[in-house]
Amino acid sequence: MSNTDTFSAAARGRSASLEHVRAYLFSDLRRSVQTVLGLIWLLDGGLQFQSFMYGNGFIQMLTGMAPAQPHWLASTLLWGAHTMQHHQVLYNSLSALIQIGIGLGILYRPTVKQALVVSFVWSLIVWWFGEAFGMLFMNMANPLTGAPGAVIIYALIGALVWPNERPGGLIGVTGARILWANLWILMGVLWLLAINSSANATYIQIKAAAAGATWLASLQNGVADACKGHGLIIAVLLAALSITIGLAVALNWKPRTFVWIAIILNLVYWIVGQGLGGILAGGATDPNAGPLFILLAVALYSLIPYPAGVPRLETRAVPNSTATAAG
Repeated sequence: MSNTDTFSAAARGRSASLEHVRAYLFSDLRRSVQTVLGLIWLLDGGLQFQSFMYGNGFIQMLTGMAPAQPHWLASTLLWGAHTMQHHQVLYNSLSALIQIGIGLGILYRPTVKQALVVSFVWSLIVWWFGEAFGMLFMNMANPLTGAPGAVIIYALIGALVWPNERPGGLIGVTGARILWANLWILMGVLWLLAINSSANATYIQIKAAAAGATWLASLQNGVADACKGHGLIIAVLLAALSITIGLAVALNWKPRTFVWIAIILNLVYWIVGQGLGGILAGGATDPNAGPLFILLAVALYSLIPYPAGVPRLETRAVPNSTATAAG
């Protein structure tokens, strides 16, 4: 066999291998979203093994969420933090391994359902004890910094891409529309909280965001300076845009346009307000909500425009369900 034939055979082998990987992990949009979700779970597990997670800083971060919370929530947060502190190496390592197990389980086709079920339970646990329900009960949650919390979005995406024959997975097309509307209307309401709509609210939030890289800090400082003194108008505009994104997609009015707007907006949130999840600065437990909202938008994209057979939502039905998302 000549060198040319050997090279061609090797190239064909690599091409066949890549095609096999593509077919296994990215065969369609639902499987592609599952794969990305699994990879993010693996990232979270890896971040949980950082030395920061085994020190007092992590415990202080957990206990720092308790002040100003309702008594029932504050007491459970403190109990969880103190319980972990007594056996921190064990519990933190177990937490990391659970997340890695979820990620591998989602990537391996025969165990996708089992891994997603575990992810639903784990997401609720972490949303409670690790994110204090996205700080929703403190009236200080801000979409710019990741509200209503990254980890609950993992579960919502998992439900949407559950492996079955039904469009929209466990929740269906109508359920996906209501879910989307709830999330975005909730974020619109959060923007109008007093703490998020004062003159310098956006400036302060961006200034407080993690960076970890000179270019990112420079970008954040530039955007923060541009926002200084304009917090109220920014909050009102983003509240209106958020509610419009929720209702437009739910009511099938130019839904793909508004999904793209949602993706771009969350990319801005992730870079400017969430500092790429604080990963570059160290101490991050996940990439924050920005990438998860983008992945949720991608999962929803294949369902829109909605089929004619899907019942049309009434305008009045969407705001009434907002409380469900908040609770």
